[in-house]
Amino acid sequence: MSDYDVIVVGAGLGGLTTAALAAKSGMKTLVLEQSDIIGGCCSTFEVDGYKFDVGASIVEVIQPLERLFEMLGGKISDYLELIPCDPIYSFITDDGQRFSIPTDIDETTELVKRIAPEDVEGWHRFCDKGLSMIEEMMDAVMLSPMNTFSEAMQLGMKNPQILKFAPTFARTHQGVIRSFYKNPVMLQSAAFQSYFAGAPPELGSGVFGYIALSEHLGIYYPRGGMIGIPNGIAKAGMDYGLEIKVNQKVEKLLMENGTAFGVKLENGSEITAKLVVSNLNAQVTYLKLVGPHNLPGWAVKAIASYSNSMPCPMIYVGLDKKPDLEAHHTIVTSSLESMNDVWNNFYKMGIIPETAMSLVCWPTEADPSLAPEGRHILNFLCNAPAPYAPKGDNWDRLKGWYKDAAIKELETYVLPDARDHIEYIQVSTPLDFERRLLHPEGGIYGLFSDMTTLAMFRPRSRSKAVKNLYLTGSSTHLGGGVPTTVASGIVTAKYILKDFG
Repeated sequence: MSDYDVIVVGAGLGGLTTAALAAKSGMKTLVLEQSDIIGGCCSTFEVDGYKFDVGASIVEVIQPLERLFEMLGGKISDYLELIPCDPIYSFITDDGQRFSIPTDIDETTELVKRIAPEDVEGWHRFCDKGLSMIEEMMDAVMLSPMNTFSEAMQLGMKNPQILKFAPTFARTHQGVIRSFYKNPVMLQSAAFQSYFAGAPPELGSGVFGYIALSEHLGIYYPRGGMIGIPNGIAKAGMDYGLEIKVNQKVEKLLMENGTAFGVKLENGSEITAKLVVSNLNAQVTYLKLVGPHNLPGWAVKAIASYSNSMPCPMIYVGLDKKPDLEAHHTIVTSSLESMNDVWNNFYKMGIIPETAMSLVCWPTEADPSLAPEGRHILNFLCNAPAPYAPKGDNWDRLKGWYKDAAIKELETYVLPDARDHIEYIQVSTPLDFERRLLHPEGGIYGLFSDMTTLAMFRPRSRSKAVKNLYLTGSSTHLGGGVPTTVASGIVTAKYILKDFG
């Protein structure tokens, strides 16, 4: 007899979501997390009284979270408090303009009239088409299994209203936004979100071009830090008997005749289960935990063919002074052409760019309790994206230089005397993310996501190569990000309950 019905490897949002739903269904479920905290990139750590978010900095498109807690018999407010963030962003453009985008669509219309009057009509079309697509596609696409073309076709047949939006998936991010805007500032305001999916505008899927609009439906920050989301999911699961163990690194899956039946831990102990779910990067799952010798040749070639997502260096700053900011997020952006150029001629060449998008997150604007009284926190992306392996150098040696570059960026755009008010600063490089979170090459979104690597083109939630193995998280379904990884967990749970429920 197995020790558990389900073992989930990794306590990221996808893993916790699948685990909580499995426990709700009556399955004896265990989550094993190699770190000392849960949540993966959506987590929070404390240093000297400052609580810094590891990576994710807000949650937008909260429908998957709402649906998850409904499936668990409750609602979001039963398990966490989400603080609305308004304005959505403050922008600093490459020509020096500064403005803030409010949540309210009518107020944003007035802003567009002021900064880009030629694009008011395009903004109205963007809203009309985008809001309709978001409403009609949310449950139908985001929360539905799409591992195969057959499933995708069945989805279209059951929801014929979504077929009119199919061309959006075949377009690029920049193709979508250019169909609405001509003004460079408007293009900038809707282009940088392509990096939220881990790709430049010229490669990112067109569906992500509507992220800029979805944010007008609300963006939120969890009280207590981003770890509030995984903590809430974990609490809901534990109400149904879910077990979670941290500091438990899984070394191998237990395999017999092509079937997974448990895990072997770093300390040598073994735990058996009827099925195993991996929330780890899909390449780590197959090539390390399963092992090439346990896979058919086609599976080894297929999983090895994927590229990992872009890494994202983070700078965590504790200040003894309020920064000169207006919003939870401030974007120092550049032109759409510059974003593509940075990707092709810097990032892909292994060169750290000197200029690109920077994002400054100010979480103490929403929740002052994250820092000692009178202090503030900034979580900061500087000159993103940056390569995992800088040509002719390494991140351990570059940390000091990168930290100084970040401080200069803060002094230029946020706080002229920042250097005099920094009480704590830490740089987390792509190499650090790889070591801490086991993300190969520091890739924060699992595998690279463009229009050719989503849904049925991604590793399957129900493994085709290994019986009783399921995958969830940013390597599957629709890729990385809070809503999409929660959605991946729901999709994986649907497969499990269909197979074992």
